[in-house]
Amino acid sequence: MSNNIQTIFENLGGQFCTPVSQLTERLATIKAFVYDWDGVFNNAVKNENKSSNFNEADSMGTNMLRFSHYLKTQQLPKTAIISGEKNEFAFYFSEREHFDACYYKVPNKIIALDHFCEQHNLKREEVCYTFDDVLDLSIAAVCGLRIMINRKANPLFKNYLVKNQLADYITAAESGNFAVREASELLMGLNQNYDDCMDERKDFSELYRKYLAERQAQETHFFNIENESVKEVARPA
Repeated sequence: MSNNIQTIFENLGGQFCTPVSQLTERLATIKAFVYDWDGVFNNAVKNENKSSNFNEADSMGTNMLRFSHYLKTQQLPKTAIISGEKNEFAFYFSEREHFDACYYKVPNKIIALDHFCEQHNLKREEVCYTFDDVLDLSIAAVCGLRIMINRKANPLFKNYLVKNQLADYITAAESGNFAVREASELLMGLNQNYDDCMDERKDFSELYRKYLAERQAQETHFFNIENESVKEVARPA
C-alpha cells in the first residue's frame, strides 16, 4: 500500500525527503496537526484588510485528515494554527473548524509550539507540522513529521531543508493551489483508511456523526505572544 501511495504522489510531483516506511511509522505516533497560515492555506498575498484567505478544498482536507486519525485511534487529534501575523481569516477558519488553538503575532514559533504541547500533554515529536518558510524552522527542527508547502521561487530554501533534514515531504502543489489538501490526502493514504473515510462520510454514518459532534464541541482558544510570554486572549476583532 505504501509503495502505491509513494508512486501516486511522486507522479504528482511530490518529493519524499524521508522514506515512506519511516513516514508511516512516525505518523502512527502523531497526536496533533499544527499549521502555519500564510503561504500554507494561501499564496501569502494579503488583501486590503491585511489578511490572507483560504479555500474550501484545503478546509475539507483538514477535516477528513482529522476523521482519518479518529478512525484509527478513536480520539480527536489536537489542532492549531501558529502564525507570525494577525489574520482575520485564520481566526475565522480556526473557530469554524473547531481547532483547539490559534496563535498569532508569533515571532519565535517554538514558544507557541511548546505552550501548545504543555496545554495538551503532548511531546514535540507527536506533532505533525505543515509549513512553508523560514519562520517555521524552529518547529520543523523538533517536531515529529514535517510537510513543506512547495514554492518554486525558493529552490535554495528547499535545498537547505533537504540537506538539513528539516522536511519529510515537499508538496507538488504550490502554496495557494490546494497544497494542504494534497498533504491531507497523503497522510490519510499512509493511515491506510482513505476509502473507509470516504465511505463513512458519503453515508454520513453514525461513526462520522459521532466524530463530528465531538469536533463541534471543541472550543477554540486564541493566544498572543508578547516578550516571549504566551497570553490567552478573547477572539481578536
